[in-house]
Amino acid sequence: MSAPILWIAIPFIAGILIFLISSERFSATAGGAISAILALIALFIPIDVALLLGTISIKISPAIQFFGRSFELNTADGFLLAIIYGLASLWFFGTEASATQSRFVSFGLMIVALLTASIAVEPFLYAALLLEVATMLVIPLLVPPYQKPAQGVVRFLTYQTLAMPFILFSGWMLTGVEASPSDLSTTLQAGVMLGLGFAFLFAVFPLYNWIPMMMEETPPYATGFLLWALPTFTTIFALGFLDRYTWLRNSTQLMSAIQFAGLFMVASGGLFAALQRHFGRILAYAAIAQTGLILLIFGLQTTQMVNLVFLTLIPRGLELAIWALALSILKREAFSLQFSDLQGVARKYPVATASLVFAHLSIAGFPLLAGFPSRLSIWQSLTNDLSILFWIFVGMFGLLIAAFRTLAVFVMTDESGWKLNESWVQVTMLAVGVSGLFILGLFPQILQSLLINAPTLFEHLSQ
Repeated sequence: MSAPILWIAIPFIAGILIFLISSERFSATAGGAISAILALIALFIPIDVALLLGTISIKISPAIQFFGRSFELNTADGFLLAIIYGLASLWFFGTEASATQSRFVSFGLMIVALLTASIAVEPFLYAALLLEVATMLVIPLLVPPYQKPAQGVVRFLTYQTLAMPFILFSGWMLTGVEASPSDLSTTLQAGVMLGLGFAFLFAVFPLYNWIPMMMEETPPYATGFLLWALPTFTTIFALGFLDRYTWLRNSTQLMSAIQFAGLFMVASGGLFAALQRHFGRILAYAAIAQTGLILLIFGLQTTQMVNLVFLTLIPRGLELAIWALALSILKREAFSLQFSDLQGVARKYPVATASLVFAHLSIAGFPLLAGFPSRLSIWQSLTNDLSILFWIFVGMFGLLIAAFRTLAVFVMTDESGWKLNESWVQVTMLAVGVSGLFILGLFPQILQSLLINAPTLFEHLSQ
């Protein structure tokens, strides 16, 4: 068995098979179980290392050839695969609780498989094409059959598609830069093209207007999955660029531009979140602020960059899953996520509302929750730059204001009496998620032990 077959082909084929089954409960269980098993295999069985179980020798080979392209997953990729499929299993297990259509699991598995292929393919520039194919599969995930796509979905597809030619053309130019690094004009052109491509992929201001639009127009659980999956793999793709090309990571102008873009996203995301009166749009701007933090880490130029990125990415998947699940439960009650339609809903759905608030506070970097260790590490890395710290504080403070406004709306009512209207499946999933937020916040060393092999993925960035 080769690693690409195990972590790319099998989940992709499983997604196709699940698509043929209409049972919502079966699809959620099957998708979650497959992802959890793949995560455990990645965690405990190293790639390209022979293991002896009695008289049986087991070895997962690292590479496979497919249509002339090589797909390779090495030993260092094991922890990354465990994180990806572990978080994906939480999303798939939550499908039934969110009352999302069964095709969410099938398309979700195929999307994760394609995105995994994007980090395994060689030459690595083909990752841009795989990201585009995964983007195409997002459309049937968000838009019901025979329904016209909403404006936010159209903008999302347009921006993601525009990113591909910029990245592919910059990759071709980067080959020339490697051969002649003294050619400043080619270097500048390649840097500009690459920056534009990743600006579309990361939805850098002002290109993030589709995110709040989609949170209003499409199912919150499916959109939350999108906001977790695509930025996660885009981040890994971007780290690969920085690790491969020395002049990119040594360019002070480029790093400053990335840092400024990230800082602007953090500050604007937090401030816009504080001004919203729609719970879905608040989630959208919180996700934008988190993406800005990741870009800000890129610009730090520290040997701990890789660890800081993953210390931010792992809690992000859990936070967005809890928040999106809670929104899905509340939307079934009011059919709208406006403040005016959900006043006092905490008395009817106490578990969902409490879970949403905890996930929101975690993204804002509130102490004792999963988001706090990464925020603390970033602040410690920026102790000498008070101006950047100030704008990070502005963004996080804006998210806190939005969290307190959310809590105020949830408890704003003249009615008396509390009821538990969540199903036992919903209560279980939300309780597991919130417990994870507190565990990762109180015991961040759990993540540190998992990230011990992270620097081996990008060796040059860790030097």
